[in-house]
Amino acid sequence: MPPRRTAVPPDPAKGGLRRHLAPPSPWLLAKAGLALAGMVGMLTLLGLLWPRPDPSLEPRREVTAANLAPAPRRAITVLVIGSDADRSGDPRNGAAPAGPPNSDALLLARVNPEGPLELLNLPGDLAVQLPGREEPVRLGSLYRIGGVSLVADVVNKVVGLPSGAPERFLVVPRRVLREMVDGLGGLEIDPPRQMRYEDKTQKLKIDLQSGLQRLDGAQVEQMVRFRDKWLGESGRRNNHELVQKALWEQLRRPEQLVKLPGLVGELAGQVETNISQEEALSLLAAALSNQGRPQFTSLPLAPLDKDHQGFRELKKDAEPPLWEAP
Repeated sequence: MPPRRTAVPPDPAKGGLRRHLAPPSPWLLAKAGLALAGMVGMLTLLGLLWPRPDPSLEPRREVTAANLAPAPRRAITVLVIGSDADRSGDPRNGAAPAGPPNSDALLLARVNPEGPLELLNLPGDLAVQLPGREEPVRLGSLYRIGGVSLVADVVNKVVGLPSGAPERFLVVPRRVLREMVDGLGGLEIDPPRQMRYEDKTQKLKIDLQSGLQRLDGAQVEQMVRFRDKWLGESGRRNNHELVQKALWEQLRRPEQLVKLPGLVGELAGQVETNISQEEALSLLAAALSNQGRPQFTSLPLAPLDKDHQGFRELKKDAEPPLWEAP
């Protein structure tokens, strides 16, 4: 049997390891240096010929209403209450007559992902009958009497909404209206006439000129609060509709769509609502992505009668539902 061979390490004395660890020759170092310099020069030349693009000049994804957030899968009805309190949670309204907050504006919005935004402005002076009360009360006083739940229940019955509607609500105090308008850079509105009014007891001064102009938040508040002595609440509802149209047009602008997530976040803690920030963006995406204008509807009201003591009533032949989905 042949003897087993084992690896014998090279003898340093015979130069076995010395040959492997010997430093490279000066000629090899020079050649490697020239090659490295050539590569650096080539990369520099390529950088001059094909410079890296400026990130600020790269095309950005356009922000549209459609990609703002996923739209809801079905139509959602939202009850919007414009409070005459300056802040959410204020115990007083800061208006006249003084007392707990009232609803200066009432609006139903139906957000349909497959159709235009539908808006129904509700008259605050509409006479409604509450259980246990002999005399009718104004629809606009219900928020003071029983809060959002009472308003939603009565509106459901008066309009004839499906069970469970409105599914969402939003109470907007006056300060939020001002900050929202200012955050959007103002609204372009054409007031139909000169509006002037002053009430020192509630520190309210309204002074608006007619004609197309850009109004800031404080001026928009003046417009929605103005009550024409001849047109009364119907004139105020017309002003509300003008503001709603201008707000919709402003929100649809590409430069405003970019601001919406931040604006929604800033105002979230200042409103009373059961709408999350994600839902708010979803509803806005659906409402603004449709190219058609919002569809405004009014309740069928009977002519104003002096015997009704300032209350408005529905026409005698008006039967719910008064605002049917298309």
